[in-house]
Amino acid sequence: MANEYARNQRDASFATTKALPAAAAAHNTNSFDLDQLTGGQIEGVEAEIVIPALTALVEAKTVTIKLQDSAEDTAFADVDPLVQTSVVGAVGNGCAAKTVRFRFPPGTRRYVALNIAVLTGGGDNTAKSIGFNLLF
Repeated sequence: MANEYARNQRDASFATTKALPAAAAAHNTNSFDLDQLTGGQIEGVEAEIVIPALTALVEAKTVTIKLQDSAEDTAFADVDPLVQTSVVGAVGNGCAAKTVRFRFPPGTRRYVALNIAVLTGGGDNTAKSIGFNLLF
């Protein structure tokens, strides 16, 4: 789905950042309440993931970011169909910054968050933060 239909307006209530976990760990960002049950009027909302340059990301190691949802804001699971992006470390350079925008799948439940995972031996990137924004 294209983002030419979004006004791309940011609301501070729907913007969060989360520091990367240590290598071999994963954690979730703060969640956003979409104020709806499954489905609903989410076609006007776009999500944005902002990944900074990760100079300490070790060669061939990956940081994976997946969209997860929940009906009650406690137990989160990957959305179906899966929405995921990743960055991979290059020889001596880490990885470049990356911004990804996407629409929510139709069956997305009320609460959404990002799950951020760093593979074993990925280097120390804990001083870097991933941004998660909703655009209206």
